[in-house]
Amino acid sequence: MDIDEVLAAAARIATEWLTSLDSRPIAPAASLAEMRERLGGDLPEGPLPPLQVVEQLAEAAGPGLLASPSGRFFGFVIGGGVPAAVAADWLTAAWDQNAGLYAAGPAASVVEEVAGGWLRDLLGLAAGSSFAFVTGCQAAHVTCLAAARHEVLRRAGWNVEEDGLAGAPRVRVVAGANRHVTVDRALRLLGFGTASVTTDLAALVPGEPAIVCAQAGDVNTGAFDDLAAIAGRCAEAGAWMHVDGAFGLWTRAAPALRHLAAGAERADSWAFDAHKWLNVPYDSGIAFCRHPEAHRAAIGVTASYLVQGGAGAPRDQLDWTPEFSRRARGFAVYAALRSLGRSGVADLVERCCAHARRFAEGVAALPGCEVLDEVVLNQVLFRFADDAATDRVLRAVVDGGEAWMSGTTVHGRRAIRLSVINWRTTEHDVDRALAAFRAAV
Repeated sequence: MDIDEVLAAAARIATEWLTSLDSRPIAPAASLAEMRERLGGDLPEGPLPPLQVVEQLAEAAGPGLLASPSGRFFGFVIGGGVPAAVAADWLTAAWDQNAGLYAAGPAASVVEEVAGGWLRDLLGLAAGSSFAFVTGCQAAHVTCLAAARHEVLRRAGWNVEEDGLAGAPRVRVVAGANRHVTVDRALRLLGFGTASVTTDLAALVPGEPAIVCAQAGDVNTGAFDDLAAIAGRCAEAGAWMHVDGAFGLWTRAAPALRHLAAGAERADSWAFDAHKWLNVPYDSGIAFCRHPEAHRAAIGVTASYLVQGGAGAPRDQLDWTPEFSRRARGFAVYAALRSLGRSGVADLVERCCAHARRFAEGVAALPGCEVLDEVVLNQVLFRFADDAATDRVLRAVVDGGEAWMSGTTVHGRRAIRLSVINWRTTEHDVDRALAAFRAAV
């Protein structure tokens, strides 16, 4: 097998894809049935040449690819991949390090250690906070809330890791009505149950085990909870404060927007994504915890056959992440941070928000259009005369291929949600999207 030939073909195909994004339609060209026909069939009886497999895969998958790395993709708060991070991710796959133990990948361990420290400093989080590189904000919530569960029950005299939840003191959970669904799923996975969640901060009782989930950046409007007020209430009641900062926490790296997340630094844990505003390839989420002892007690694991610790106290990632064997996703984060630097991250966040404001101003001038939110961040929420008109306009824009964004339902009414979070997006991309809406209207 000529691995040089196979990797060269993959690099050529990837480069052709990335350089075509400005000119190609955003929406996929093939239907579900067509994709199943192109990619399906019986498993081959014997081996096929790797080069043939790669080339045929690219050809078959091509019509089913959503051009989400494009600057004209405005859906689902999905970013792109800055060049250094994409290249580092390719190297990550080639190096194929198991980033669970220092012994299995010293460079992978140290690169996470360094990148985690950079992120802690960049976002102004508590000194000494522990961290975990995970698959996304969902896993980050599970990690942070597992640490929270451990700590609030420990204070109540209960060891949840040994004794479980049966018979444990009740843990009160407070979260906003518009919280992201990943918070609910994390609570379900940790045995709390969503029926136990209240939205009333006044329900906190001093001395009672409690966890409060605050939001930095609503997925529809980009709005922030009053994090400073929530932090004050948590301090009074002795509750654990967790921040869902999937994309909004990145405002702490941008001087012009930092005020939006004021108070977040007082939290006990933070969950956010690198594959959003840092623009690294999927999948890349990060959990931070002010209390390393609680973090490690809730997540860490040991076994007689593992090679852990040792001289110099290397960082074994499985002490902090809920995964055992895992991809070394820290390389891409490290590369993105080094390539952008502190000012580059700030510029990326502020520039995307400026593009969102430009779009909101443009779409507000369209006949029958109503912008539903004050554009405080990178999210624009708008609709037309009624639900049918809103869905018709959205369908026309998406089918036309010039731009892609998703629909949503807010207060029982259909709306269109635009998210600007890609380093590639320019004013020209925004203007092209506005032109597509003008044509659809």
